[in-house]
Amino acid sequence: MDTVRRPFERVFTMTDYYDGPRRGIANFDGRPHAYGSPFNHWEEQYADLQDWEIWLRWEAAFHAGTATVDSHPALPSDRARHDEIAARLASRLAALPGPAFRARAAFRRSPETSTQRWLEVQWTPVDPEDTESHPR
Repeated sequence: MDTVRRPFERVFTMTDYYDGPRRGIANFDGRPHAYGSPFNHWEEQYADLQDWEIWLRWEAAFHAGTATVDSHPALPSDRARHDEIAARLASRLAALPGPAFRARAAFRRSPETSTQRWLEVQWTPVDPEDTESHPR
């Protein structure tokens, strides 16, 4: 995992924007690359939130002594919805084209003092095996 803080780099285009850049061309290690959010951010976030609420209900029941570890991560009443969400997310991820790498992006306006300011991005490579990079 790349633990060194990477520099901000130039964003050249932004062809899709929804609450932040979603698709375009930006430098990565000083060379232009296409970037894109791999799936519908809001739909995915809503499903993640639903699944998180399912897990929170299971955790509360587990600590209250009304659920066992055998039912993890969902109560029997939530199991079907959890399985549906998990299958949908897994199929969406499996359908993604295999990029050469994955990275998280932090966008900002350039700190230039001229009147022409542009976006910059700081990339943080994501190791697919690193579960800390993929919080639930």
